[in-house]
Amino acid sequence: MSATTEAPAATGRNVELAAYTADIGPRRIVGQRVEGQVQLRDEPATGTGRTFVIEPAVESHAALEAIIADYLRSAKKLGYVPMFSLGW
Repeated sequence: MSATTEAPAATGRNVELAAYTADIGPRRIVGQRVEGQVQLRDEPATGTGRTFVIEPAVESHAALEAIIADYLRSAKKLGYVPMFSLGW
């Protein structure tokens, strides 16, 4: 009998990590494992609109929490999607 090992999935499922409201409507911060790295995105909660990659490869759980907290603070202060201020 031969044993086979399955390769890990290249892309995991989306996990909503936070939500906020911007001038263009409700938004959510989503985490997803992509090629073994956790990627953070800002996307419309309604499913319609522009999605932004906040961080393509989060290094640790502590970094994940810090990035989300900082991003939400910025969103609250600005009143709009923080990625807009970067000219995206």
